[in-house]
Amino acid sequence: MAFREPVKFLLVDDLEENLVALEALLRRDDLELIKARSGAEALEMLLVHDIALALLDVQMPEMNGFELAELMRGPERTRSIPIIFVTALPTDEKRRFHGYEMGAVDYLQKPIDPQVLANKSGVFFELARQRQELRAKAEQLSNALEDLQAHTDNSPLACVRFDADLRIASWSKGATRLFGWTPREAVGRSVAELNWLRPEEAARLRETATAIARGEGDGRAVCALTARGKAGQDIAAEWYLSAWSGREGVSLSAQILNVTERRKAEKTQRLLIGELNHRVKNTLATVQAMASQTLKHTTSPKDFARTFTGRIHALSKAHSMLSDATWEGACLSELVRDQLSLGALDAARFAVEGPTLQLKPQQALHFALIIHELATNATKYGAHSTPEGRVLVNWRIEGGMLIFNWTETGGPPVEVTGRRGFGSTLIEHSARAEDGMARMETGADGARWIITMKLPHADSSGVSADAEGERATDATAGEAAPAAKRILIVEDEPLVALDIETALQGRGYEIAAVATSVKEAFEALTDSAIDLVLLDGNLRGHPVDDVADALRYRDIPFLFVSGYGRESLPVDFVDIPILQKPFDHEQLVRCVHSLMQRRAGAVPSRQ
Repeated sequence: MAFREPVKFLLVDDLEENLVALEALLRRDDLELIKARSGAEALEMLLVHDIALALLDVQMPEMNGFELAELMRGPERTRSIPIIFVTALPTDEKRRFHGYEMGAVDYLQKPIDPQVLANKSGVFFELARQRQELRAKAEQLSNALEDLQAHTDNSPLACVRFDADLRIASWSKGATRLFGWTPREAVGRSVAELNWLRPEEAARLRETATAIARGEGDGRAVCALTARGKAGQDIAAEWYLSAWSGREGVSLSAQILNVTERRKAEKTQRLLIGELNHRVKNTLATVQAMASQTLKHTTSPKDFARTFTGRIHALSKAHSMLSDATWEGACLSELVRDQLSLGALDAARFAVEGPTLQLKPQQALHFALIIHELATNATKYGAHSTPEGRVLVNWRIEGGMLIFNWTETGGPPVEVTGRRGFGSTLIEHSARAEDGMARMETGADGARWIITMKLPHADSSGVSADAEGERATDATAGEAAPAAKRILIVEDEPLVALDIETALQGRGYEIAAVATSVKEAFEALTDSAIDLVLLDGNLRGHPVDDVADALRYRDIPFLFVSGYGRESLPVDFVDIPILQKPFDHEQLVRCVHSLMQRRAGAVPSRQ
């Protein structure tokens, strides 16, 4: 049981025996009797103690009971203390009225009836005890409210309460931290006056508040709303709402959690997952194309296994190097020296010269395959197929271009034939994919390759896509669709482009051009009559929206060939079919054939 302070009565009489008598009659548990022999002494006691009832003798020297009562009516501390006058004199109406004027609540006539005294004083004892309990409960309630307010203010949530008209009734410190407005600026204003929510967001809040006020969702709801801060910034938030009905109508409480950073993280995560998916599928498509082309150019399973494994190892080495550098790039000299670690070349007859140069990830992968093909050819047919042959590799930078030389000496004479091998085709396609070129020069004692590529810091297009798009559409507007089955391949992965080209040519289609960039795609559209386009979803980090716009403008059917899913492709082209990488040749041919049939049905062929 909690400790309770005793109730205090003040007894004032100039005679000690009267005080003793009163004390004997009033004694009870939890009651403390404070005695005073004069008015002055009583005033001193009143300054020290909280008195619940004062029993004052009327007849006292120097200061009588009436005078003491009058002085008690002055200070705030004592004016509300109930007073019972105790007197031995007869009390006429005039005297009694005067006593009531001085603040008396009752009179007791001497000699005092013990029962009357007990009954009357007991009332004030119980009233005092009730006041104590009310004060204790009020203090507990005040402490609880302070704790609640402290937790509310320290909460990471912004706590806001609205009235029935959606005017702000309370505004926590958390709300100030999140949105910027102080309680003085926010309380009493509507969300529209505060410019806190856009009209459509405010309408959603009102609809949700109306629904939960009707009892839907057990009076609770969660909704996502984007609010504005005082500085005008957008703040994505989750609003946890609850409503209840009181005497003043419906009240709405909102606990608001800032999820702006979480939304950004989720968006970044989606982009990263999409990019990872794209890279994996592109890599698988490259491996698939590598297998297909290797099989086409080998004569036995053993030869296929050796050649294909070597190309996979070259690609794997480049991937490992890029992973170690967190896909920021790879050093050209390390790519060259990796071939020595694969055992493709004799280190004693191999020399490397050139400045330190960091290549972009895509360029590094292309160069890894180029160097592997050059090294393989040198070992099988070139300089390193003889004991005296040597290979010199050097590179330099001129005008923003990398000029890479692979020179073989001391090897057998190079015979030029009409048949182009897969290695040569791959080297040329890889160089073109990086806005460069590759050519081979032959000599009496070996071959020399000169390969150029645009460096990472140079602009990859040279002409803006918008300008090229306008030129392409203006130059070709109004032209009828050609009858020939001419296909444009827009693909920045050389092996994938080569595989597509081979597969379609084998089915009787004509390849109008292979474009590896946005610029080349527009040039092909300007210079060639195209029946259908296979469009990669992304070209070396550049979106293909402008190319897709130009194709739609010219009414040229096309499909996306991409490692990306629908969500990462241009949003205005949800009707365009997607051929997901990796794919087999039959899938590719079916898609192309389907589009060609639609084309033939929509536009009469011109024979």
